[in-house]
Amino acid sequence: MARKSPFSNNIRRLRFDKGEMTQQALARLVEVSRQTVIALEQNRYVPSLLLAVRLARVFGVGVEDVFVLGEEPAA
Repeated sequence: MARKSPFSNNIRRLRFDKGEMTQQALARLVEVSRQTVIALEQNRYVPSLLLAVRLARVFGVGVEDVFVLGEEPAA
């Protein structure tokens, strides 16, 4: 069983803010599988630094706007 991530994230909200981007489209842009995006959104996967930076760049925000350590995602 996968351990729950110590991070929460705003990936789902950021996808919708970016024109309702699909999980598949995001996965292609950051060079991972759709399953990885799903696991990230469900806080079941801690990304590498490279993936965290790629995600932030896609959304045009800082890494700390995508991932929050030990807190609930912003509403």
